[in-house]
Amino acid sequence: MPDRAERTNPSRSSRSLSNLLSRRRHPLSIPSASGRESPKVKLHQDPSQALNTVTGYGPGYIEINKTRHNHSVIVAPEGEIQAWPVSAFDALEPAHFEALRALDPEVVIFGSGERLRFAHPRLTASLTSTRIGVDSMDTQAACRTYNILMSEGRRVVLVVLVDNGTPE
Repeated sequence: MPDRAERTNPSRSSRSLSNLLSRRRHPLSIPSASGRESPKVKLHQDPSQALNTVTGYGPGYIEINKTRHNHSVIVAPEGEIQAWPVSAFDALEPAHFEALRALDPEVVIFGSGERLRFAHPRLTASLTSTRIGVDSMDTQAACRTYNILMSEGRRVVLVVLVDNGTPE
């Protein structure tokens, strides 16, 4: 509680507060050779700079590393972006998912388009039988999840079904 002088004289209160603050050592500072404190700064290289990152998506496209793709794609953190030969959800076949085993993922994120649709378990059996996780999401959620897992260094593969306005 402020004493009587601080309550009646606000300048005294601010001076005492500034004196207190100037005497306190900043928690993120270290003494320099001159005895003055300087802030600690820790710099890290962004590991995602060299990795394939989803940079945008919308109706009929997905953008990887600022390059727009108007077709379904397979995206792994490293390597080239591959076309995924699927043009519609109803055209999915087991071979489309089986081909992903060659990328040796620990998890496959399936972006099913604008709305969430689950691939039938018989389509993903080749992955789940070899203990590769498969998660279905709408494309927006799949892209965000892929970026997070990729930035954590996980072996993740994103497959996105890009709808080009064709009826389902």
